[in-house]
Amino acid sequence: MRAFTQHKGIVAPMDRSNVDTDMIIPKQFLKSIKRTGFGPNLFDELRYLDEGKPDQDCSQRPINPDFMLNQERYKSSSILLARRNFGCGSSREHAPWALDDFGFRVVIAPSYADIFYNNCFKNGLLPIVLEEEIVDQLFRETEAESGYELSVDLEAKTVTTPSGQSFSFEVDDFRRHCLLNGLDDIGVTLEDADTIRAYEDARRSSAPWLFNAGN
Repeated sequence: MRAFTQHKGIVAPMDRSNVDTDMIIPKQFLKSIKRTGFGPNLFDELRYLDEGKPDQDCSQRPINPDFMLNQERYKSSSILLARRNFGCGSSREHAPWALDDFGFRVVIAPSYADIFYNNCFKNGLLPIVLEEEIVDQLFRETEAESGYELSVDLEAKTVTTPSGQSFSFEVDDFRRHCLLNGLDDIGVTLEDADTIRAYEDARRSSAPWLFNAGN
C-alpha cells in the first residue's frame, strides 16, 4: 500500500448527498479482485450516457458532458469533495479501489458510511471529515476557481486552501500510523514478524510433535 504523508491536488466537487457504493462503482464491474482497472468505470452511470458493460472499451462510449469528471478543469483531480453520508450502501471494497485507480488520494466530506470509511484506510485512501459549513465553503471556492487545489498534511492533520486558510481534521492514531507508513492489514502483521517467528521457534522446541504431523 502506498504511504500517505502530504498531498496537494486539484479538487473535484461531487455535489450530492448519500452517494452509495453502487453509484461509485456499479455492480456489473465487480468481477475482478485485482484492485486495479476500475478507474474508467468510476461513477459509471453518471459519467456515460449508455449502460456500461464489463470489459467494454470506455474510450468509445458517449460521455455525459455535464458530469464533473468529464469537464476539462476536473480531469486531473486527485481530491474528491463530497456531501454527507458518502459511500453508503453495500460494503464493496471495490469503491475505494475505483477511486484510487482513477487517481484520487483524498476524499473530503461531512460524514461517511462506516464500512466505506474503514475500507478507504485499508487501501491507502484518506477520508477526511470536515464540518458541513467548511465543506460548503470549499464547494463555493472550487466552483469559483478553475484548477482549485488543496494541500493535505496527514502528519499535521490539516487541509489548507490556496489562500492559506487551514482546517484541522481528526483521524484515529492507528489509522494515521498505517497510512503514514503504507501499512495494510498484512503490513501491520509483518511489523511483528520477529515476535511471531520467535514464538513459532519456541513452540517448535516445546511441542515438536505439533510440527511433525505430516512425517
